Amino acid sequence: MTSALTRLADWSARTPKRLWLISFALFFTLTGAWAAASPLGSSPDEHAHFIRAAAVARGQIGGTEVMVPHTVAGIEGHFAETGVQLPEWYRNLPTVHECYSWREAQPASCAPSLGNSEKIVQATTAAGRYHPGYYLVTGWPSLLVDGPKGLYLMRFMSALLCSALLASAVVTAAEWRRRSLAMLGVFAAATPMTFYMAGMVNPSGGEIAAGILVWTALLSIVLSPDPVRLNRRLARLGVGGLVLINIRPLGLIWFGGAVVFCLLLTQRRGVLGQVLRRKALWLWTGLLGLATAGALLWAARHPDNSKIDIPDSLTTGVAAKKTLGNTEVYIKQMLGFFGWLDTPAPALMYLVWMAVLATVVVLALVHGRARDVVAMLGMLAAVVMVPVVAQASQAERIGMVWQGRYLLPFAVGLPLMAVLICATRAPGHGFPWRRLVGLSVAGLVLADVAAFYWTLRRFAVGTKGSWVATSAHWAPPGGWVLWTCVYAVAAAVVVLPALLPDREDAAARHPDRVTPRPDRHSRVPEPA
Repeated sequence: MTSALTRLADWSARTPKRLWLISFALFFTLTGAWAAASPLGSSPDEHAHFIRAAAVARGQIGGTEVMVPHTVAGIEGHFAETGVQLPEWYRNLPTVHECYSWREAQPASCAPSLGNSEKIVQATTAAGRYHPGYYLVTGWPSLLVDGPKGLYLMRFMSALLCSALLASAVVTAAEWRRRSLAMLGVFAAATPMTFYMAGMVNPSGGEIAAGILVWTALLSIVLSPDPVRLNRRLARLGVGGLVLINIRPLGLIWFGGAVVFCLLLTQRRGVLGQVLRRKALWLWTGLLGLATAGALLWAARHPDNSKIDIPDSLTTGVAAKKTLGNTEVYIKQMLGFFGWLDTPAPALMYLVWMAVLATVVVLALVHGRARDVVAMLGMLAAVVMVPVVAQASQAERIGMVWQGRYLLPFAVGLPLMAVLICATRAPGHGFPWRRLVGLSVAGLVLADVAAFYWTLRRFAVGTKGSWVATSAHWAPPGGWVLWTCVYAVAAAVVVLPALLPDREDAAARHPDRVTPRPDRHSRVPEPA
């Protein structure tokens, strides 16, 4: 059985193009399953992103400012939203989820119909200040298909974008000599929350997927230098960076943080010099510079003019203390907290994912050099303290609004950094690395499928319903059995590249398939 799986993995990774296409198809199956199996509007603020995407697709990049009364995190205020002109049924989107959101025992069958009125009226969206790039990609299907079918197609466009980024990260990891460990880093970083948000119309999905690609490309450049592949890695870094920076203003901070920590890991002489001499670096630097300038200009011209009644008791110190106390909640939200943050994953998912993360982090601290250890400890501190600093600095203006997924585009660097330090520094013998990878990916698959089914069950029968949703009150198109089976198969197959033998072993068995040798003029040796 194991040898058959290894042969299948070897066939899938025979060429980078084949590996990318297969990975893309499988990631799209996973993210598309979330898109198809989740009620419309059941994820955070999706109604606002639906409206924003549909408006941008119709050429409404901006709009009139409308002050809308809201209560967010228990704080009342008038929030600045953007008024756009759309078919009347779009105005029903903000309320379609309210009958079951935050009511875990209530299945999604209570959701009212969206209606079908095509009369053009004003609808408002809280996402009107966001950069239009993501919405240009996801919104155009609304011009072709009306109603729920158009909204599902918009979700699938988001899934396509994220799947392409994740597939590029897998191909980058497969270029490492100890590729099974590198693959483990990608799959540990792609938490169930990553796939969930990727299947929704929400810029968080693209932001997280781009973060995984940026970290994988950067770590490959500094820890596994290869002159032959450098231009390709720079291109992947550039594409991931463009997506990350253009989605939301925070993307620039996450990109800069990834660069700083990866530079801290650079210890080989000549690596930076080799990178700096590449014309591709300066081309992508110029493009990223233009994207940064455009994103900053957009943010400056679209300020948040909301007027929120922040209580005097919510001081900077109080906000910092509350945020620090919520660290465990934010970590769970990064792993998987679905719906409108009202549907936690089963305990199995958190236990397995945290066990894998803890194992690779400890191994990295054991095998890493001094600078590696400093970088790892710095990342651990950043995962805890960045939300504290961010929320404390803004609490007196916007209240306590932080969510774990906001940090995930940066936090994905922790498992990637840990496994790639092990792949670079740890000896290949004397420790059962392949067994570790096999057990880890098996556990991650089980946890991922459990999270998917648990969330689907919540929408079908509610949290107090039967464990097996045989008498579902709500069911996605095609039924819950179909999507659970599809998701389970795709989750099991997508991790097969982690079973690939390391390149030294593969070269010994198949000398006709050795990796291309680096340019003979390069002074940078292949990593040991």
